[in-house]
This record gives sequence, structure tokens and C-alpha cells, in this order.
Amino acid sequence: MAAPILRCISRGQGLGIPGLSGVLPVGLREAHSGAQGLLAMQKARGLFKEFFPERGTKTELPELFDRGTAGNFPQTIYCGFDPTADSLHVGHLLALLGLFHFQRAGHNVIALVGGATARLGDPSGRTKEREALEAERVQSNARALRQGLKALAANHQQLFANGRTWGNFTVLDNSAWYQKQDLVDFLAAVGGHFRMGTLLSRLSVQTRLKSPEGMSLAEFLYQVLQAYDFYYLFQHYRCRVQLGGSDQLGNIMSGYEFIQKLTGEDVFGISVPLITSTTGAKLGKSAGNAVWLNRDKTSPFELYQFFVRQQDDLVERYLKLFTFLPLPEIDHIMQLHVKEPEKRGPQKRLATEVTKLVHGQEGLDSAKRCTQALYHSSIEALEVMSDQELKELFKEASFSELVLDPGTSVLDTCRKANAIPGGPRGYRMITEGGVSINHRQVTNPESVLVVGQHILKNGLSLLKIGKRNFYIIKWLQL
Repeated sequence: MAAPILRCISRGQGLGIPGLSGVLPVGLREAHSGAQGLLAMQKARGLFKEFFPERGTKTELPELFDRGTAGNFPQTIYCGFDPTADSLHVGHLLALLGLFHFQRAGHNVIALVGGATARLGDPSGRTKEREALEAERVQSNARALRQGLKALAANHQQLFANGRTWGNFTVLDNSAWYQKQDLVDFLAAVGGHFRMGTLLSRLSVQTRLKSPEGMSLAEFLYQVLQAYDFYYLFQHYRCRVQLGGSDQLGNIMSGYEFIQKLTGEDVFGISVPLITSTTGAKLGKSAGNAVWLNRDKTSPFELYQFFVRQQDDLVERYLKLFTFLPLPEIDHIMQLHVKEPEKRGPQKRLATEVTKLVHGQEGLDSAKRCTQALYHSSIEALEVMSDQELKELFKEASFSELVLDPGTSVLDTCRKANAIPGGPRGYRMITEGGVSINHRQVTNPESVLVVGQHILKNGLSLLKIGKRNFYIIKWLQL
């Protein structure tokens, strides 16, 4: 059964590298022609970590991407994403960037959502079994991931075009070929090609078998299903390369061995590095430190600030990993940073590039408005912010809708918003300078609200009590 194509971003022509005016000198342009322009370049950037197998195959991996080798162009590359949550997170971005770099070089790429495999749970890199998810939850998560992947692919194509012909970006779901499989038929057809000794030797399996919890059969069989995914995509899409995190190498090897036994053909695996926190923990849902790509879970402002806050000793590496900026331009950015480190130029450029890819131009503009409003007390930024942006920026803030009656005072406003206690104490909080409206301190409780000063053009007021307590007021019947 051929899997249905859920989404295909067709080949497109670009206009130029975003963020740079005019035509770049030859030394600063992207180099994506041939093996040296793709595999070697991404190895130099640090995005591609390991290649499997490196040698000993009839066609070696660099030759596979050589435009000069007849019949080799374009290739198809895939990477899997299990829907254990309803959003991708920053930890998934490097695998996606890997797919995008292949697409930019003219190759076809597949983002495979594991609508079936997510129900088993991948044991790779885990010390204990994942919490089982209900089928309906997995289906809902899979829908959300497919939408998220399509949005990222669309942002990539619309905002990061480089004037070249790109390959296709396709989103598939492996439930399309597993949901009609009979268990006995599947085991009879597939199971005989896997050796228990080899499966047991995988590091992820060994680690779990030695743990107090052990390992379930469902988790143990995960690598078999991932291997079959690779085989299925090889048969139906001539996919010969699987991309995955460095903890996926064992699963990729299982797919390589399975395809070799059945077809005698060579396939390959490429790993990308795992992104970790400052404590060394892998970024992700399970570790509780995920920075999500879905706006409902992590706002564009929060994503932007995550990258703005990166340390100096990491930012050059992250510019190479998370952006499409040419290496000479990154070198130039870092040289400027040495002269003016207080400007945090590399961090801001990193945050700009990533936020634009994830949330589009509108999301980037939103992140910058929120930054200006919060850290630079910009009234102009507050005036053009939407209700959603204010709620995202001040997540803990109380949100009220109030009718603006004639003569409404600062004291009336604070009390209606339940921002101050009643009686003399609340009155004193204002007179003693503990209250501000739209970043401006107010000390006269009897002052009547003025549109344009206390009430912004967008009909909102930002009330702050003390240092950290915010209240958002939306005025009705202005």
C-alpha cells in the first residue's frame, strides 16, 4: 500500500538570503553543490555528527550526493518525529535543519510522524519506560505535529529562499502502513530477518535491561518498527538516507541491516547532535525543560529570549547549527562581538533567525514588540500589542474587561481590577509610588484616566503593582 502524501511543499525559486541586502560576495554565499558542498559543509558546521556506514559500500555516501554521478540525483532523506506531545520542541530543530539543508541542495526530504510507533515508545536515551498514551491522544498529537511540520516547511520556503531550485518537503505518518497490518502476518514476514543477539546488543537495550525497571516487549520491538519504516520508505520513495539524533544510531543500524538482507542495497544513516541544557540534560518533554515550537505552549517572545540568553561560549556553535547563515558571515558576526560584546549581536541574530523560521515574520515582529515593551518600557510597543501578545508576555497577569465610566480614577481602576486592597492601605500604595500604568508611575489616586496616557490606542492598560504584579485591563465602550 502506498502511503498517502499528507503535504508536499513543491520546488520553489528564491530571491536571496534573508537578512542580507544585495548580492553576497562569492566567499559568503552558500556552498551546496556536490558532496563537498553538502556533507562536508554540514560536518564543518557541526550539524552532521556521524555517518553510517562510513565506508565499505558499493556506493559510498559522498558519491550518493554527487550531481556528477549518473542516476544519483536527487536523493530522498527522511527523519522521524514521534507524537508523544502535541508540539515539536527546540530539541527537534536540528533534525529539521538537517532535512532543510538537504532540501536546499535539491534533494527530496520526508518528515515522518510516528503515529503508530509513538504507542510503543522509543527507549533510546531513556532510563525508564515512557508513560503509555491512549490511541486517541496519539492521533491528536500526530495531527498537531503534521500541522507544525507543514508550518515550519512553509516558513522555510517563504522566508529563507536562496535563489536555487529546492527538492520536495513531504510529511507522512507511519500509521498509514501499520493500521491495516495483521500482527501475525507482519511478524511472519519481518521477524525472521532480525537476529535476537543483534537486537539485544544495542546500547539502548543494554542500558534498559540493566536498569531496575527492565524493558518491556513493546519498547524492545520499537527498533524493529523503525527499521521497517526505513524499508517501507526505501521501497516506495527510494529513500536511502535516514537522519536522526545521535541517540538513534542503533535504530538506524537496524534499518540498514534489514534493508541489506532483503534487497542487497546500501542505505545510510546520518546523526545530528543532541541539544542539552547547561546541566547536560537533553532538552525535551521528558526532562521537563522543553522549549516548544507551538505558540500555545511557548510564545514567540519566550523562544526569542531563550536564544538571546545563550552564553557567549555557545552562541557561535548555535549560529552554525540553528541558522542558514554562511560560515564567513558567522565569523564576521563573531568578530564584531569581540569589539562590542555588550550589544549581544550574535545572540540577537541567532534569536531572530530561529524565531523567524519557527513563527514566521509576524511571530518575529511580535517577539521584538514584547521585548521592547518589557525590557525597554516602550509605550509605542505596548500601543500596538494585541490582547494575545500581552497575555503571552505577562502570563501570570490577571486579565479584566472594564467599562470606562466618565470620571474613572486611578483608584477606581485599581480596585475594579482587584489589584490593591481596600481602605487606606490600597490608597497609600498609590501615593507611595507602588503603582504604575503603562510603565508610568502614578501617585495621585484621584487622577482621572486619560485616553492616550493611561489608556493606550489599542484600548488596553498595563497596570503594575509593586515590582512583579501585572494586571491587563481591556476597556470597553471607549
